[in-house]
Amino acid sequence: MNIIRSKDFTASRAWGALDIASMNGITTRLHWTDKPYKWHINDCEEVFVVLDGIVDMHYRDAGTEQVSRLEAGDIFYAGIGCEHVAHPVGEARILVVETAGSV
Repeated sequence: MNIIRSKDFTASRAWGALDIASMNGITTRLHWTDKPYKWHINDCEEVFVVLDGIVDMHYRDAGTEQVSRLEAGDIFYAGIGCEHVAHPVGEARILVVETAGSV
């Protein structure tokens, strides 16, 4: 058993992560960041949960860039082929569930 206080987690670099679990090829990781990630296209499904902070999620829908503001408790689901990039507003802690090694 392990209890993780997500608000206490920080990393030495943006998008640093704490591996929480790996179950049948699916990883669950807690990320800390204060900088945007990078545009990427998912090769697998991804569940992105904002635990603390605010994240502006940029994504492309039919070639048009959209932005949705995510706050603590909000969930972004990115299916296969979803192009997106997360931009935190200040510090944020995010739980990501995805296939191990996926982009």
